[in-house]
Amino acid sequence: MGPAWLWLLGVGILASVLCQPFPAHADKNLGVPQAPSDQHSEPAPAHRKITPTITNFALRLYKQLAAETTGNIFFSPVSISTTLALLSLGAQADTPTQILEGLGFNLTETPEADVHRGFQSLIHTLNWPSPKLELKVGSSLFLDKQLKPQQHFLDTIRELYGAFAFSANFTDSATTGRQINDYVRKQTYGQVVDCLQELTQDTLMVLLNYVFFKAKWKHPFNRYQSQKQESFSVDERTSLRVPMMHQKEMHRFLYDQEVACTVLQIEYSGNAQALLILPDPGKMEQVEAALQPETLRKWGQLLLPSLLDLHLPRVSISGTHDLEEILPHIGLTNIFNMDADLSGITGQLNKTISRVSHKAAVDMSERGTEAGAASGLLSQPQALNATSAPHSHFNRPFLVLLWEMTTQSLLFLGKVVNPVAG
Repeated sequence: MGPAWLWLLGVGILASVLCQPFPAHADKNLGVPQAPSDQHSEPAPAHRKITPTITNFALRLYKQLAAETTGNIFFSPVSISTTLALLSLGAQADTPTQILEGLGFNLTETPEADVHRGFQSLIHTLNWPSPKLELKVGSSLFLDKQLKPQQHFLDTIRELYGAFAFSANFTDSATTGRQINDYVRKQTYGQVVDCLQELTQDTLMVLLNYVFFKAKWKHPFNRYQSQKQESFSVDERTSLRVPMMHQKEMHRFLYDQEVACTVLQIEYSGNAQALLILPDPGKMEQVEAALQPETLRKWGQLLLPSLLDLHLPRVSISGTHDLEEILPHIGLTNIFNMDADLSGITGQLNKTISRVSHKAAVDMSERGTEAGAASGLLSQPQALNATSAPHSHFNRPFLVLLWEMTTQSLLFLGKVVNPVAG
């Protein structure tokens, strides 16, 4: 049995702050945001082949987390799926197929090479400079100085994922852990701190993925109308007084009688939007059960603009999810046992992933939203009652989906149970 050696880490951040006009090319008739239509008959971008799968993966992961978590949930599907897809490039034998099929890819319809080209296209498009949207996606690999990584692996992850390798001294795990946390903090402009916890002395590698996103509400809330505290029902027994933002603005929304929830779309300037889902009292589990890609599409076709009297709490939450118990339930089983072959990274066998951590935080205020997420895999030897009226009051737990629209990618997904849990 060799030493522990891998912690895969994904990081994401969302922030929105000022008023800008909404792009004219946005297709507002679809719940899943649509990319601008092309005047020419050019082939569809490669990322179109993977973003529906990422969304489906996100909803499967959310349901598993919701079944095991009573409090806030918040994570970045793009971060987690990118980290796992990159990991598959270092796998051998059947392990790449097991990872990609676990993410939900049909490798007959979308061959492995097309999946990686899709992620390459997604990362490239999300990183495209925009005056209205700060967005940065990247990956970095920290290797212990005693390891000799396979050059082919390093070349491939650089080409497809823009990932660069750094040498580190994991013998001093405390110092190296601090250095990696500092790196994450700088890459995410201070939004994600202490994402790497409990780095053991036999860890020899950390693979880091981060997403930074900073946008602005199309219609910022007026801070002077948002000073008063209002009641927020965490559950049937618990209510809190929380700062509640208020505005009367045009928003697209609907009431779904069958699912028993109100659905509200809030636009950012630039190519981003938030979808907020407010279940009727006592109907959260019913709404969660209905979370399917086809439900999102249906809502997108039914959302209609209306002047809305909106009350929305300021949100400041964070959560850490250990995913090694969750991922096997949604198809990612074999990467956690000794059958997994990850020797394509360093040429060494008998390494397994025993820890998958994901840390996420979101801050939603009058001018916009800031969020961050971090996910990691640690590899060790196996031995170790709403109506459609124009009044929408988010005074009980609700769901948040944050989209980047050009790529139709779900950057963040979560549930706000206690908006001030910190």
